[in-house]
Formats: sequence, C-alpha cells, structure tokens
Amino acid sequence: MDGSAETTVVVTGGSGFVGSHLVRQLLERGYRVHTTVRSTANTAKVRPLRAMQEAYPGRLSLFEADLLREGSFDEAMSGCTVVFHAASPFFMPEKIKDGRRDMVDPALLGTRNVVASIERTSTVQRLVFTSTVGAIFGDYIDVRRMDDQVLSEKYFNTTSTVENNPYHYAKTLAERAAWVAEAAQDRWRMVSVNPGLILGPSLTPASESGSLFLVEELFKGYFFYGAPDFSFTTADVREVADAHIAAAENPDAKGRYIVAAETMTSFHEMSRIIRTQHPRDLRLPRTALPHWPVRILGPAFGLTQDYIRKHLGIRFRVDNSRSVHELGVTYRPIGQTVLDHYEAWRRQRGTN
Repeated sequence: MDGSAETTVVVTGGSGFVGSHLVRQLLERGYRVHTTVRSTANTAKVRPLRAMQEAYPGRLSLFEADLLREGSFDEAMSGCTVVFHAASPFFMPEKIKDGRRDMVDPALLGTRNVVASIERTSTVQRLVFTSTVGAIFGDYIDVRRMDDQVLSEKYFNTTSTVENNPYHYAKTLAERAAWVAEAAQDRWRMVSVNPGLILGPSLTPASESGSLFLVEELFKGYFFYGAPDFSFTTADVREVADAHIAAAENPDAKGRYIVAAETMTSFHEMSRIIRTQHPRDLRLPRTALPHWPVRILGPAFGLTQDYIRKHLGIRFRVDNSRSVHELGVTYRPIGQTVLDHYEAWRRQRGTN
C-alpha cells in the first residue's frame, strides 16, 4: 500500500479519538479515505471530518455504519484495499449495567460484522485492527507472571471476565475472533496494534468514552490532596495513528504490535509535568499519596480492595521493540504528550 490518490482505504469509527487522527494522517499522505460514523446527523461529532473534507476536496467520504448491524460496512468498504478497524465501544465500569450487552456484544459482534464485510469485499488485502494492551494483560499483577515481568506481545489476557474488567475481556475476545477469521482464509492478512492508555491532543469534541476518565479526574482536581500510586502504560495518539499506517504500508508487518512507552507514567508524574507549564493550577496534586490511605479510602471512590491489590504501586517495563524496529514508530517524550493532552482538554472546556 502506498499513499497515492489511487489507493482507497476505510477507517471505521472516524469520529473517534484515534480514528480522526488516522483519517487526517492518511489524507496528508495522499490516500483516498472512506470513514464510518454512527450518524452523519451528529454535527458536533462529524464537524472535524467535514473540515477535513473541505481541506482535501474529493478525497474523504463519510458513511453511516453501526457495529451491531450486519452488512453495515459493505458500502464503505467497496473498492478499498485496507481496512483500519478503529471503532469500538468503551464505557467506564460504573456506566456498565450489563457487561455482555454493553461491552462484549458490541466489540465481538462489531468485529464479526466488519470481518464479514471484508469477506464480501474482494479488493481488501489487509486488516489493521485496533486492539489494546488490555488484550495482553488484565490486571497489572498479571504481568508479574510474564518473562522478566516485562509486557510483550506473546501473551493474551486470560484473567479478565465479563464481571472483572469487561472492557479488557471484550477487546480480548474481539481480537481473538479476528485472528481466527484471518487464519481461515488466505486473501487478506491482519495486523493488530495494541496501544496503552492513549493520550495527546484530541481533534474531536470531548468524548463520552471512559478511557481517559481517570486522567480527567486528575485534571478536575479529584486528587488535589495527593496522587495515588497508580501508573499507566501510555501512547501518544499521533504515534498510534503512525503505527496503524506503517502496519498497512510495510508488507512484512505481521502479528501484534504493542504501541506504548517503555516506562509507565504515574498520576504524580503527570501532574508534575503539567505544573512545569501551569504552576498556578491548584487542582493538580503536589505530592504522592502513601499506599495506606488509598487502601482505606479507595472503596469510597469506587475502587474495590481487589482492584487496589492488583494495581496500586505495581509498575512494569514494556517491550515496544517490535513497534520501533518493524513499524518505525518514534516515541516522543511523555512530557510533550501529557502537556498536549492537558492543553487540548483545557481548550475544549474553554479555560485557558
């Protein structure tokens, strides 16, 4: 695949955080892009895509598609050589009333519907699947059982369930289902991109997705008294988009690629980074909390003792070498990503 105007690709979920960056980068590189959104009538959600249509006349087409409706992606896929499947539902645990209905079915059925459309579209040669590190491990403590306690692509999450971490469970089932479909035929090939917590500047209006919920709580001042010792595997949204395109363009790309910084970043480090540029923001914690108050007070904030035991204070290294050597991903400093994320968040809220 190359970025000539003759090459047409499809991005599912083009109004999402990753999808919108992916659409923009593809357009910048010369591709014709089809992208799907749940509703073209949602003017706020599709406004960034409409702006891209104006900036790249005749090169971006929008299609309505629903993950749960069979055949929904057929029209958008027509004539495309590459499918970037970035659409996936995400809710915070407290918003999930029924793990199977709210998380598992949309992720799994959505993937099956996208794969079924690929099967009906003879031009498609490659599927680049947006997964997550959550399809590699469930709770942080799981990584302690990996070789050298380092996160790597060779593992699949076996500990998450519908009851315990339905989001990771749903993404694991969806990725596995896509691999099974790929193995059953020999026309198209799949590559999966497994990012950590995705940060960076958003091109779209504030998302109702929950993946950034804890970071938003940090910005809003929920932890002003001190940062609990939780750390995150992080990825910059621009690098995630880069990795997707490299996974499509590199004929030798295969298997799974972790896209995440080698070292994790804690709440405390995030607030320290932001305070270097925004020293007067009193909502940001200036100290790290010891573990004992988190264990005592955690349940009042919706954290179970089980969650605390499996995450608090646990850090591990990430093996991102495949993304660097095979996809050519260059990881920018985490400080730049966190600041860009925070400043975009402030702009969206109208506070400067």
